[in-house]
Amino acid sequence: MSDFARNKKALHDFHIEETYEAGLALTGPEVKSIREGRANLRESYVRVRDGEVFLVGAHISPYKNATNVPQDPTRDRKLLLHRKEIDRLVGKSQEERKTIIPLRMYPKNGLIKLEIAVASRKRQYDKRREIAKKTAQREIERAMKERLRR
Repeated sequence: MSDFARNKKALHDFHIEETYEAGLALTGPEVKSIREGRANLRESYVRVRDGEVFLVGAHISPYKNATNVPQDPTRDRKLLLHRKEIDRLVGKSQEERKTIIPLRMYPKNGLIKLEIAVASRKRQYDKRREIAKKTAQREIERAMKERLRR
């Protein structure tokens, strides 16, 4: 099965240094909504508060068939990690220019997992350089393909 949600912009805007797998503390209607593919990680980030880790700003649309349960689509959701991982994330996030971002939400053994990463923001010139490399690589592949046809 593929991912439920992916933060595509994260790979463009950040240098990924370390990744972690975290569980999510969700309600029943949220799980059903995620399984329908109605989750968005675009503007979300991870925050450490009082020794606990939270996913902030992720949007999970309310489940249509949940009638009497009030649902806040952008509430902070607790991430489930081991204490050593939390301590490591706290240390890494306090370094200069480091942040913790979610990369993707995916199923694993019937559970919903979140891949998070310690990352540093790319500068504008890094983004331009990366785009130029991709364009050059595409041109090379196109030329090689054309040459093999002849």
